[in-house]
Amino acid sequence: MSHDFSGVLLAIHVAREASAPMEELDAARLIEGVGIEGDRYATARGTYSNKPHADRQVTLIEMEALDAVARDYGVSLAPHESRRNLTTAGVPLNHLVGREFRVGDVLLVGGRLNVPCQYLEDLLGKKVFKPLIHRSGLNCRILKGGTIRPGDRIVPA
Repeated sequence: MSHDFSGVLLAIHVAREASAPMEELDAARLIEGVGIEGDRYATARGTYSNKPHADRQVTLIEMEALDAVARDYGVSLAPHESRRNLTTAGVPLNHLVGREFRVGDVLLVGGRLNVPCQYLEDLLGKKVFKPLIHRSGLNCRILKGGTIRPGDRIVPA
């Protein structure tokens, strides 16, 4: 598979604290080494904040994965329900582990693949655990911060 791709940022979501509803943003400031301004993981108020991990500064999920879950399992999952920060299209997230890429002017590096958790299934009341295995998104670190907006291009660095 070629590592050349050009995708797009479809949506940005943050939650102020653990279990709080995800809020959609028109723009977000990503802070190098910290996270998304105002998000639960940037302020250490997330469900997993007691287990800090550098790769959890920003989380991404592919719209294609959400579409596949609906198609293959009949479970509709809106971008905000994934509890991921950035929803992408045209980006091969599983191939970006250890690779640098840009979202607009921001530079990210893919950390580890996200794994679905029972917590998400319980929170949503939807059977999403199995459908999201191997397509639950990517945890990233912010190497160079900045402001991003839906519509920004996502390309390899």
